[in-house]
Amino acid sequence: MLVQQFKKQFISELSSTYPETEIQSFFNILIEFKLNLSRVELALQPTLEFNEIDYPYFQNALSLLKKNKPIQYIIGKTEFYGLTFNVNQHVLIPRPETEELVDWIIKDFKNVPNIKILDIGTGSGCIAISLAKNLLNAELFALDVSSEALKTAKENAKSNSVSVHFIEENILTAVKLSNTFDIIISNPPYVRELEKEQMQENVLANEPHLALFVKNENPLLFYNKIADLAKSHLNPNGNLYFEINQYLGKETVNLLKSKGFKNIELKKDIFNVDRMLKATTI
Repeated sequence: MLVQQFKKQFISELSSTYPETEIQSFFNILIEFKLNLSRVELALQPTLEFNEIDYPYFQNALSLLKKNKPIQYIIGKTEFYGLTFNVNQHVLIPRPETEELVDWIIKDFKNVPNIKILDIGTGSGCIAISLAKNLLNAELFALDVSSEALKTAKENAKSNSVSVHFIEENILTAVKLSNTFDIIISNPPYVRELEKEQMQENVLANEPHLALFVKNENPLLFYNKIADLAKSHLNPNGNLYFEINQYLGKETVNLLKSKGFKNIELKKDIFNVDRMLKATTI
């Protein structure tokens, strides 16, 4: 089959599920990933045909998209902060908002030597690896409860040529951390179960709920625990950074105030909602 013929079928079959601009993006991503052709290069080859190996791949990708499987899981990769990361059903797909959090830390510490950083709930490793790539004088540690997530994170560290110390541990049951740090950062589970109905089906059906959801009655569970550990494991004037639930900004700030943190800064993301904060130890 001609690639251009399949493109028409691709757009037609997905038109009831996705906006056309997103469908075009899906198609271009698949073409570049599988055939190593840019959109322009494809346009210059109107008679290009699929070979017998590639055509079934594209048919399967179309079938998965119709079932709301994220394109990142279909190709097994995504971009984050200018780097390429492997992703699968064991890790969340990194979000643009998290890039903003990473950028905040890099700007704060790009000229500070010999810093030690811990990323709690590392998932794909996107935060820790991006920091390691951009803060060359930093030593990075990354913790997660999931052995499968850590396996993916280790692959990502290797493919991006950085060194990260990975730790398998449940932060909720941890009594102490392995070291003291200048920075502790976390993007923990923070979506309340009551917010599920606001989420897209492709997220609910595919991304790991372990990394997403908390109980309605205790939505700051992880923040409370991590803040307690940070109090005793951050160096003097150490910094705690969180990605947070947009609806619980004031509550998270008050939690940190109650534990004695100072210089608490609540920051909005590109969508103009409360999404991240920074606090300093006494």
